[in-house]
Amino acid sequence: MTVHSMNTNVLLIASGISLSALFLSSCDTPVGQGAAWGAATGAIIGGAATGHVRGASLGAAAGAAAGALTGAAIQQNQVALYGPPPPGGYPYAHWAGRPGFYYSPYTGRVYDLRGVPPGGLTRDIDTGRLFRRP
Repeated sequence: MTVHSMNTNVLLIASGISLSALFLSSCDTPVGQGAAWGAATGAIIGGAATGHVRGASLGAAAGAAAGALTGAAIQQNQVALYGPPPPGGYPYAHWAGRPGFYYSPYTGRVYDLRGVPPGGLTRDIDTGRLFRRP
């Protein structure tokens, strides 16, 4: 196996790990989302920097830990701002057919959420209740 072929395989494996982490990031909590994004980023960086599968694995583990810590801080901040989430979590808005525009799950009012990150909270002005951007 040539060095070029080995580097290509490592890159493919690192990409596979990162894509798997993104597909499995359906967790609604900031901790889970932070861990998934951190693992994906760490796998890519670790694989690219070392050229080995082990580097990608170590990068994924380190990234997941750092992402989970960041997510925990974000989650604490959200609780301080909005109070604890309702049982079952906040509902998600529904796409309104235009990029960045979503229907409130409570009233159906269309909101421009282009500046809100995925998973971010928005308050429905009619009900005062919070919902998430998908």
